[in-house]
Amino acid sequence: MKVGLFIPCYINAVYPEVGIASYKLLKNLGIDVDYPSNQTCCGQPMANAGFENKANDLASHFDEIFNNYEYVVGPSASCVAFIRDHYDQLLNKKEHRCFCEKKTYEICEFIHDIIKPTSLSAVFPHKVSIQNSCHGVRLLHLSSPSELNIPYYNKLHNLLSLVKDIEIVEPERCDECCGFGGMFSIEEHAVSGQMGRDKIQRHIDTGAEYIVGADSSCLMHQTGIIEREKLSIKTIHVIQILASGL
Repeated sequence: MKVGLFIPCYINAVYPEVGIASYKLLKNLGIDVDYPSNQTCCGQPMANAGFENKANDLASHFDEIFNNYEYVVGPSASCVAFIRDHYDQLLNKKEHRCFCEKKTYEICEFIHDIIKPTSLSAVFPHKVSIQNSCHGVRLLHLSSPSELNIPYYNKLHNLLSLVKDIEIVEPERCDECCGFGGMFSIEEHAVSGQMGRDKIQRHIDTGAEYIVGADSSCLMHQTGIIEREKLSIKTIHVIQILASGL
């Protein structure tokens, strides 16, 4: 299969190590992966801020450059959810049918559901607490939302369980928002900050050394609080663990 690697703009600018780990992991799993260097922002920030028209051309550009890949894979639940849930509507305004909407996957979702590895070469001798992002839980179904009262599952936990020497835990109220929420963290920064502090404390209460998640935006929000308040925990993207040692 031919996979186009989509690296969201904020990961490219702030967390390039996550993009590199994504590429290395997919290659190690035997995937024919390509990184289109002319890719840009998917348009989510503009649309979320109420400037949907400014996202139209970005959606068209994304759809054009990723059109010929069998799958489009990216390390961001929120960006992937935006593409899958909104691109068809955005592109219909330009009388253009969306090609990428149904073949775009969050990278953990793709590895778990499509590749289905039974082993990994990764080693991570640390205790980690899983951060379940809102988009990942409720739009991409990376884990089961508690409000549905269905049997619990967690795809991040399943993948991390393939890593040698790791100890995996989850915090109390494991699918509650960390407070980032994109524009919410700017418009309601006091509420956002308190939600983040509460979430981090629940992670710390597990005794974990790391908060691990699939959305760098949520981890960025929590990292800012951790560094400002000098808290005794660190953050890491799940793909960096799955690709450790490559």
